[in-house]
Amino acid sequence: MADITDIKSIVYTEKALNAQEQGYLVVQTSPKVTKNQLKQIFIEYFGVKPLKVNSLRQKGKVKRFRGIEGKRPDYKKFYVKLPEDAKLESLSV
Repeated sequence: MADITDIKSIVYTEKALNAQEQGYLVVQTSPKVTKNQLKQIFIEYFGVKPLKVNSLRQKGKVKRFRGIEGKRPDYKKFYVKLPEDAKLESLSV
């Protein structure tokens, strides 16, 4: 079962802010979270039932620092369509 701690962050990029104007919230989570689990998190913790949830897997980039190769972690990104009257006070959206 997924928990609120599986949500890593809310994404605030230019693309995410444009999606926010259309009623979507972009959420970054751990790769093990599913759409149904994320819906349950929003219902339980925020009291909002999402209208639609789209997901994508983002592979971590391979980066090099001082000749040592490393990899950023993989994560999942969700586009959550919220009702128009929904206000998430705890996320300041």
